Amino acid sequence: MTTYDPTTGMAKATAFENGVLLLTLTLVTMLYAMSVTIANVSLPQIKGALSATTDQIALIVTFNIIATAVATPMTGWLTARFGRRHVMIWSVGGFTFASFLCGTATSLEELVFYRFLQGALGAPLVPLSQAIVVDSFPKEKIGSATAIYGMGVVLGPILAPTIGGYLSETYSWRWVFFMIVPCGMISMVGVLAFIKRRASRPTTHLDWVGFIALALAIASFQFMLDRGQRLDWFDNWQIVVCCWLAILAFYVFVSHSLTSDRPFLNPHLLSKRNYVLGLMFAFVFGLLNFTPITLLPSLLQTLQGYPDSIVGVILGIRGTGTLLGFTIMFLGGSKIDPRLTMFAGFMLQGISGWYMAQLNINLTMFDVLWTSWLQGLGVGLIWVPLSIVTFSQLDDTETAEGASVFHLMRNFGSSVFISISIAIMIRTGQMSYAELAENATPLNQGLVFQDSLFSIWSLDSAQTLAALSGEIGRQAIMIGYLNAFYAFSITAFAVCPFLFLAKIKK
Repeated sequence: MTTYDPTTGMAKATAFENGVLLLTLTLVTMLYAMSVTIANVSLPQIKGALSATTDQIALIVTFNIIATAVATPMTGWLTARFGRRHVMIWSVGGFTFASFLCGTATSLEELVFYRFLQGALGAPLVPLSQAIVVDSFPKEKIGSATAIYGMGVVLGPILAPTIGGYLSETYSWRWVFFMIVPCGMISMVGVLAFIKRRASRPTTHLDWVGFIALALAIASFQFMLDRGQRLDWFDNWQIVVCCWLAILAFYVFVSHSLTSDRPFLNPHLLSKRNYVLGLMFAFVFGLLNFTPITLLPSLLQTLQGYPDSIVGVILGIRGTGTLLGFTIMFLGGSKIDPRLTMFAGFMLQGISGWYMAQLNINLTMFDVLWTSWLQGLGVGLIWVPLSIVTFSQLDDTETAEGASVFHLMRNFGSSVFISISIAIMIRTGQMSYAELAENATPLNQGLVFQDSLFSIWSLDSAQTLAALSGEIGRQAIMIGYLNAFYAFSITAFAVCPFLFLAKIKK
């Protein structure tokens, strides 16, 4: 017998339909989660194939994250304007097609552009899927449904690098993008079949001035960070222009938000103490989240010659740590002060980064596995209490907009720290090379004595000098990576004292 919802007049979904809908939304979420980490495992291979440098290849990651950050706050307006079914169809279809285009790219510029499209088109998938889960299930079942739905967020970073690493090693880097296509097509079938149209809702207003100003500020600032090291920072006119453009655009955004009747982002939200602290913590969480999985593949493949498949397994192991963290929070996290679990999570991140900063050129796979797993565990312990603290003081009418800003800060933090970490790695690596090379002279008695006794190095021929220069280069690059891990660790430790400023209701 068919039952109807008295508020909408539409037929209520059966348990089977809700189950398949939940499965579809979980797959859609996993689809997007896969794209975030899937390119990292093949960055060194892409770097060689497209003749790119380390800082240039990072654009593949940062521009994808920036596109997601800028486009996510538009989800509410798009849904009210076009309906959640149409937005979901176009997002899944566009995201899948953009992923296919990524696999066909023949230049770095093409790949960066397609990754930007992939991030922008896929931005509505996670917040919209989460909203549909909440709307489709009764209150007594939302907790269980959300837990199942959350598995998509966790499984994506486990499966994507593991399978992608194997495909990349066996075939080529292009297959890490092509593998998304069949998953996207299956998701599209589920979206078409099980996501229904809702009764029309009033169209919301989009503050185009605020949106464009914020997007321009973020994009300019990110470009400045990505290209600053290569262009010698403020000695180059492009960096100067981007810096002033970012400052002016941000000024326009702030002044417009304070004077507009309906701004793009409501400044009234910043009057809530926990929300402001939550945004700060989300930014730091973003700083830490994707940086290690961007640095590690290049380190392992460039300095140790690890194949893509092994690197994929290492990144997948990190995901299992995140899964354990989510499981701990699901089983008993609600009984613990969220500030304590966040503290534990950030401390685990800091300890992991500190140990990674103690590694040397002869690091083993076990060294990377346990530190990566510890990072993943920290991520799993942080996410749930971070969400609880951030939204604890917001009304139901403020949650959607608050979530948009929350994800914006998290994604922006990720892109910023990836760029900063790579700049630290390159800059300090160059400085270390210059310092080490000063000692590679016949005047260095230690080197001369070693040469005569063991015949490891020699300064007598161009071939042996080239070998010595190569080894100095490897050691210098390793020092650069270690400095980036120090920055990661210090950032994680630095936020810990501020966690207890949040107010928790007894």
